Amino acid sequence: MKTLATMLVAAALCSGCMGSLLESSNDAPQVYRLAGALLQDHGEPVPLALAVAPPRAAPSLDTERIAVVQPDSRFDYFSGVRWAEPAPQMLQQLLVRALAADGRFATVVAAPSRVPADLALDVELRRFEAVFASDGGLPLVRVEMQVTLVDARKAQRMASFVVRTESQASANRQGAVLESFERATAEALQTTVSRLREATTGTMP
Repeated sequence: MKTLATMLVAAALCSGCMGSLLESSNDAPQVYRLAGALLQDHGEPVPLALAVAPPRAAPSLDTERIAVVQPDSRFDYFSGVRWAEPAPQMLQQLLVRALAADGRFATVVAAPSRVPADLALDVELRRFEAVFASDGGLPLVRVEMQVTLVDARKAQRMASFVVRTESQASANRQGAVLESFERATAEALQTTVSRLREATTGTMP
């Protein structure tokens, strides 16, 4: 398995046009996992446990394959590379890690869990793809998710918002596109953590 820190070497081997990025290959695919956002503990914790549910996603995104939208709007996947796990599962792990690092909640777990949860985080992953322009421009990675915080004790919605982020690749290469996935995902995580902190300020016991 490779992380984004080791992708520059792979990127040099993957240069070329979009056709070469999507062409079939008999070689075993390279496996990547995003590092996510690097957040510091901001303190002011509330004594509650937050359970992050597995994000929901359309079947086209609920896969370890790396999604691509071609210039004619056709949906496709990169050849020769894949995520270490399906994108929603990877996002769930990244959310748990980011929220735990922020320190707002006393406990953050991935649902299902044996830990009783006071709050639940529901996420719908709507976009997680690299979009290629018809004019041959650089690919643009788009991440979009609907985030809803629920008070499980009262079965009440506390906050609901949409997070949208974009990051343009520095080159038309798989390595550069994967780096854009890293940036766009990290920004989406940071935005989510910040919005949840705002949503629980002054409302928690």
